[in-house]
Amino acid sequence: MGAAPGYGGAAPIAGSLRKRSVTIAGHRTSISLEPEFWAALEAAAAARGWSLARLIGEIDRTREQPREGGSLSSALRVFLLAEARRKEEG
Repeated sequence: MGAAPGYGGAAPIAGSLRKRSVTIAGHRTSISLEPEFWAALEAAAAARGWSLARLIGEIDRTREQPREGGSLSSALRVFLLAEARRKEEG
């Protein structure tokens, strides 16, 4: 059986999570994301002239209800989706 095509004709996502530790507001935390999301976060940070830790810290600081069940990993993915939509809209 062949590999399933990606969504909307895009390349399939690898699906394997990569865990990284970052320091946010003086606290060490680990975040699990797919490699594609890590690459997109690094690009978003570089576009702003920021470190990856700074971008993650800003997303964490500004997300809605950060301590009520929503994970930081989910917030990072939603941020990247919003970034992609903003780029599409031009």
